[in-house]
Amino acid sequence: MEFELTEEQKDIKNAAREFAEKEYDETRFRELDEKEEFPLDIWKKACELGFVGLHWPEEYGGQGLGYLDGVLVMEEFARVDVGMTFTLATIFGADIIYLFGSEEQKQKYLPPLCKGEWICGGAFTEPDAGTDLLAAKTSAVLDGDEWVINGNKMFITNGTHANFFVTLCLTDPDAQKRSARHSIIIVETDRPGVERSKIHGKMGIRLSDTAEIAFKDVRVPKENLVGKRGAGARQTLTFFDIGRIWVAAQAVGAAQGILEKTIEHVKTRQTFGMPVAWNQDIQFRLAKHATWIEACRALLYKAAWRIDKGDFDPTLSAMTKWYAARMAVEVIDDCLQMHGGYGYINEYPIERAYRDVKVLEIYEGVREAELMTIARSLLA
Repeated sequence: MEFELTEEQKDIKNAAREFAEKEYDETRFRELDEKEEFPLDIWKKACELGFVGLHWPEEYGGQGLGYLDGVLVMEEFARVDVGMTFTLATIFGADIIYLFGSEEQKQKYLPPLCKGEWICGGAFTEPDAGTDLLAAKTSAVLDGDEWVINGNKMFITNGTHANFFVTLCLTDPDAQKRSARHSIIIVETDRPGVERSKIHGKMGIRLSDTAEIAFKDVRVPKENLVGKRGAGARQTLTFFDIGRIWVAAQAVGAAQGILEKTIEHVKTRQTFGMPVAWNQDIQFRLAKHATWIEACRALLYKAAWRIDKGDFDPTLSAMTKWYAARMAVEVIDDCLQMHGGYGYINEYPIERAYRDVKVLEIYEGVREAELMTIARSLLA
């Protein structure tokens, strides 16, 4: 593995940082957080510049680049603000179409996502089915040439903005193998029977559109089935295994950005007649945080590099997501402590970052799920 980015990757990284810094306005992002609004205008600009879906081939609207390139963009967006990264998450769930869909489905659904014409949502989680995805009860019954879908989904990213959902449905409840009972079906949101309710009052990531979805006798063509019937569990788990690197990129970027802001704060903030940064305990804490971030970044880049090489390792992905999310929570918690009372008010971006990063240990698999994956691999 090369430990040096290519010139093209350096250009991508710099372009992402430049874009994020240009579009970021602290006052506006504070207002978006308070109003729980998604920055549609920034998303449109990100699509125009090719940041959305860049790991997809050009024939599907992407840039034909790799997962590592996408990780670099996600990291730089998060370095400026975690909320910025949700302009990239507008394709959430669509990787299942890219990985398992038919050519017709890829041509129909992927290019509009990259162009900023459509938004996708991944409808997997249910009120009583989170980590145990195979407990999902949303049903899809084949009636002639159509699937009839009924059920409820919870905590759905892009829920009220999405043009379609990549939906985990129970299609074969009597299948002998539990893992063969579900399928993935694409459900357009303009179909009769699709009801969406925005979730308010989230602790963090309030710029992300999150909703509860109800399907009431929703009919979609049988051609909306993604891949093989009964393969939904495997498809979903593969999607989440790969998707964990995006969460890790959010974590590394967020921790790096807050560390940089904290360094500036302790260099200028005076206590007892001298800068806070002169305190050796502060220096040691900053040194440890910088080391943890660098270690996570190396793990993250390796995991993405392995995917690009066609040698994907779910255990490595789980390690990356677990360690990076835990690291970000601990680093930002301690950086807030170094801000003292100033870190506890929303005039400083660390207050929002503190709330935002906690979810990194929850979505795309709770931290305990990652540990289970790692342990099972170790114990074979």
